[in-house]
Amino acid sequence: MAEDQPHLCIQMSDSSTNGIPSSRQSSPDLAGRAGSVLTFHNICYRVKTKTGFLCFKKTANKEVLRNVNGIMKPGLNAILGPTGSGKSSLLDILAARKDPHGLSGDILINGAPQPANFKCTTGYVVQDDVVMGTLTVRENLKFSAALRLPKSVKEQEKNERVNQIIKELGLSKVADSKVGTQFTRGVSGGERKRTNIGMELITDPAILFLDEPTTGLDASTANAVLLLLKRMAKQGKTIIFSIHQPRYSIFRLFDNLTLLAAGRVLYHGPAQHAIEYFQAIGYQCEPYNNPADFFLDVINGDSTAVAMNKAGESNTAESTEECSEYDKTLAERLAEKYSNSAYYQETKAQLESISSGDKKKSRGVFQQITYANSFLHQLKWVSKRTFKNLIGNPQASIAQVCVTAFLGLIVGAIFFGLKEDASGLQNRVGAMFFLTTNQCFSSISAIELFVVEKKIFIHEYISGYYRTSAYFIAKLMADLIPIRTLPSIIFTCIVYFMLGLKPTVEAFFTMMFTLMMVSYTATSMALAIAAGQSVVAVANLLMTIAFVFMIVSSTVPFSRLDHEILLTQSSAEFCKFINVCVFICRVCTGEDYLKNQGIDASPWGLWQNHVALACMSVIFLTIAYLKLHLMKKFS
Repeated sequence: MAEDQPHLCIQMSDSSTNGIPSSRQSSPDLAGRAGSVLTFHNICYRVKTKTGFLCFKKTANKEVLRNVNGIMKPGLNAILGPTGSGKSSLLDILAARKDPHGLSGDILINGAPQPANFKCTTGYVVQDDVVMGTLTVRENLKFSAALRLPKSVKEQEKNERVNQIIKELGLSKVADSKVGTQFTRGVSGGERKRTNIGMELITDPAILFLDEPTTGLDASTANAVLLLLKRMAKQGKTIIFSIHQPRYSIFRLFDNLTLLAAGRVLYHGPAQHAIEYFQAIGYQCEPYNNPADFFLDVINGDSTAVAMNKAGESNTAESTEECSEYDKTLAERLAEKYSNSAYYQETKAQLESISSGDKKKSRGVFQQITYANSFLHQLKWVSKRTFKNLIGNPQASIAQVCVTAFLGLIVGAIFFGLKEDASGLQNRVGAMFFLTTNQCFSSISAIELFVVEKKIFIHEYISGYYRTSAYFIAKLMADLIPIRTLPSIIFTCIVYFMLGLKPTVEAFFTMMFTLMMVSYTATSMALAIAAGQSVVAVANLLMTIAFVFMIVSSTVPFSRLDHEILLTQSSAEFCKFINVCVFICRVCTGEDYLKNQGIDASPWGLWQNHVALACMSVIFLTIAYLKLHLMKKFS
């Protein structure tokens, strides 16, 4: 009786389920579009894999998909298979989000090649949610609407579209609640998943792709998400998604099923006919067994759930203790049986009729991305979201300011009231070295700037939200201005007066500007090293090694320039001190000391180092941008 209850839920889904109304009242400019028919012909995909260690590595070609054919019509199209079957690869290929190298075959939309900007005009919901947790549900949807809808759509219409989607997805109660981060509690998992779906529905795409939409959700929430997708499918959308092991109440919602194993198609056709097909080839599902579990059991050779075949002989003759080659042989045998079935012949006939015309190949156009708005519009909205994110998650910035103030007090206490003698000179040199080191290591936190949001950036870039340059500049504005400038000001205000340095306005602001330049340069270097990295710990290690090398070695220009600037601008501080020699006593000035150290104490000697630091900052930032721009953005 437990499995009978979903039947009632499905019957009720036409009116309302989970507070999500089925009616769709779109504005005239944003009226719902009918789904498209997507066909794929002889899809083969190979990737290069490396085995071995260091110089003993060998490169081999791995076949991920082989001769995959099928038709995805308006409705729920599920791609089912065990781990490593190639279902996610097939989904990414159909969505034009897979690296085209090693890919062959054709993908047609309504009988025509995929548009060059296909991935920008369709919706794609990734497996790991990529919404900004510090923003509310409404703010995330408004961000998507602002960047993905053209400027020709008025602001009022965009807001109406956002409100409409919030209502359709049953998010009205949490519309103004933050999605939530790992530090702050937010909406539930199901509401977070629906927010992800809503961001893709902003453009009202004809085709919606989802990569395992039930991952991380409990059974009830997963069922609610699939009921939502079923309702959208009934409105005419073509929904294509991969899924691993759905419960029965979810499986019975599928309209079309593609079953994969070892990169081969084992079945492609109506989902409700799959049981009948497997019975025809000798596999009978036991009563009360979940069809999805039954299919996976057959594929994996775990035949405890498989009844006797037509001949009355057990399909478990092959021992499960055989090597992994057995699974491959079984998958190939099942694929051959499917290729001889009436389902495959019918699909092949439909594909041949669709591709009978002289169609251009659609491969090689995947990398083209089009934008709905200008660079300045993108910069405005990405900057706005970045600053909201900074305000909504202030722990890191507040902690950095507090640590900076604490270190400033420590340094001030250690070098308090520097004297004008030989020991005072050495203390000044030590203090300036510490200031330089502190500014460098405090900039290590900048490595998280592009690493933490890497998945969000890749998804939004591929979907045509914004250009790389708009994202890069927005992140710099949000990091350099508040996170690097304010601590430098606080640090200077505390240290300068506690050390008793030259009490002039010019010297004070010169030192403040110098510390800012040191921070900017170190931050730029951190970004150049961290850009493109996926793991914060790796980027942190590389950055620490670089700074330690700079401190120990004087061969790196950056390790000397900042120290020389601080010494130069403080040269008048040294005044006079007595240099006691064996035979004579002579008076030595701070300028003499700098000259003996090979440092130019003239005004140009000071500012040429500032110019050098600025040039290095530009070079490092250019490297960071190029790494971000050229970073692999395909799965």
